Amino acid sequence: MRVGARAFKTGVATAVAFYVSLAFGLEAGLFAAAIAAVSSIQPSIYRSIQTIVEQIQANILGVALGIILVLTVGNEPFIIGFAIVTVIAICIQLRMKEDTTFIAIIAVIAIMDTTQMPFFEFAGVRFSSISIGILSAFLVNLAFLPPKYETKLFEDINHTTSDILQWIRVTTRHLSDQPALKKEINRLGNDLSSVEQTYNLFSEERTYSQKRWYERARKLVLFRQLIHTSNKSFQVLNTLHRMDDDIENIPRKINEQVIEEVDKTLHTHEKLILMYLGRIRKKETDPLEKISEPDIPALVDQLLTVYEEDDEDRLKLLPLASTLMDYHHELLRLKRLLSSYQTSSHN
Repeated sequence: MRVGARAFKTGVATAVAFYVSLAFGLEAGLFAAAIAAVSSIQPSIYRSIQTIVEQIQANILGVALGIILVLTVGNEPFIIGFAIVTVIAICIQLRMKEDTTFIAIIAVIAIMDTTQMPFFEFAGVRFSSISIGILSAFLVNLAFLPPKYETKLFEDINHTTSDILQWIRVTTRHLSDQPALKKEINRLGNDLSSVEQTYNLFSEERTYSQKRWYERARKLVLFRQLIHTSNKSFQVLNTLHRMDDDIENIPRKINEQVIEEVDKTLHTHEKLILMYLGRIRKKETDPLEKISEPDIPALVDQLLTVYEEDDEDRLKLLPLASTLMDYHHELLRLKRLLSSYQTSSHN
């Protein structure tokens, strides 16, 4: 089992929160400090800076509501439940994030807990402890270098795209096991969602020089297009899966043409990824020009004429034709962006 950087930071932040609370004699608030630290860990420095003010506000909100309710109506279990519902509603109204709302809930519960201590002293201890937990997580986020989201992003794109292209090859030849393919399609959909999340984290990273900002902006555009193209290939796989029986029953000659042109398209996609990696030897001419062009428009024309004489089935293959054209256009755009990116990098 692999322990990630975030898990490590969570452990460190909790330990720091414990030590600081003990150093200030806040033993009564240790648990609250630990929970706040765990809830406040963010995957990037930018998000940590972005959320710390909101988390402190949530702490103040939860503590204030807890104090008001304890002083006015008490701290019976149903009142605590009412307080939690109320604080959630306020946080939603203020458009606070889920982890920030959780801080407010912790504050409410911590304040409305039963204690033998003088109430205001107890409230001060719990408020301070939660604040220490939030600040501990913030300092740990600042102290530890964030993960290299650029490297992880490309690895995820490359791995997920390779899986999609392999399954397309198998499916066009009608060799895929349908239940297994359905399961893989669900997994690949989740993988693409994870890629989107990593892209968002990468886009949130900040640079402090004009040159690096410009380079990063170009990479963001290129990565965005890589993800778009992978999503289009995934749509092709989905369509092939849904229409497997229809495609298998088209004339053999056109079926073979589908396999040939789709293979060319997949080969183009793979070559473009290899070009980004620098694994294709550069010659005097632009190596991107050496990529064989699939004739997807001609294939689409063929697909749309398969059932030309049958009004009922005339548009049966339109979904496949449409997704293939979309995929083709995204590949052409990726090729242009990659060519521009490499030309700029070499200058």
